[in-house]
Amino acid sequence: MRRTRTLLVTFLVAGFLLASCGSDDDDGGDAKAKVDDSADFKAGTTMAALNDKGSIKIGVKFDQPGIGNKNPSTGKPEGFDIEIGKIVAGQLGLTADKIEWVETVSKNREPFIEKGNVDIVIASYSITDKRKKVVSFAGPYYVTGQDLLIRKESAAEITGPDSLAGKTVCSVTGATPLAKIEEDYPQAKTEAYATYTECVDRLETKSVDAVTTDGSILLGYAAGNPEELQVVGKPFSTEKYGIGLKKDDTAFRAFLNDALQKAYDNGAWKKAFDATLGKGGSEAGEPPAVEKY
Repeated sequence: MRRTRTLLVTFLVAGFLLASCGSDDDDGGDAKAKVDDSADFKAGTTMAALNDKGSIKIGVKFDQPGIGNKNPSTGKPEGFDIEIGKIVAGQLGLTADKIEWVETVSKNREPFIEKGNVDIVIASYSITDKRKKVVSFAGPYYVTGQDLLIRKESAAEITGPDSLAGKTVCSVTGATPLAKIEEDYPQAKTEAYATYTECVDRLETKSVDAVTTDGSILLGYAAGNPEELQVVGKPFSTEKYGIGLKKDDTAFRAFLNDALQKAYDNGAWKKAFDATLGKGGSEAGEPPAVEKY
């Protein structure tokens, strides 16, 4: 079954994200993030340092179809988060081939930012008050909600979070969805792993009863095994995805917010969405308002 799901997700990603595959040189298919060749920044700022260095390290997920996924054929990351990264790099005057994509799982996002392993994190990174004590955020650039992925055979008994008593729910270490289940639905049992792929494997082998995270992520996994898996479809939280950066780098945060606002205004954000998550039939809608954190 694991091999079958892997093959199905492979074919899904190949078609589902075709427009965002491309090479690094063409800036990602249909989205084609524009590069500001005239970018000029005040000396001493993070923007100036990155522009002078001619490269940027961006922490992303490698296992979330539609959001951040490593293409099994090309070995390159693709998805909505990846396109947002290209937009940011373009505003720094950097082409997509100057981005170093660093795999970043949920539990190491803050440490990677603090230690300088990456310059920014764009990895389905929900903005929370707890995280803002450690890192700063720009955005949000996307809003989704927590949901449940279940086996279709369980649809009658698992209809939402209130029906999880005695059920085992899987999520990833360090992610907000796991904490929400443990705090708000303590009657449920929980398991945690490094990646959602491990959780989905556990779900398919009937070792757990449900997987929980943002609905946008779960839909990608459900599409990889549509005969056996489904998303409950009743979001029970609001998750705002932001760009993580070093704590209190106010100038860099302002730049990132401005870069997102430009992408909203000139249509680049919508093109990025349509080239990735939009391939699954989702509508882009209006982009979220950039907030000042």
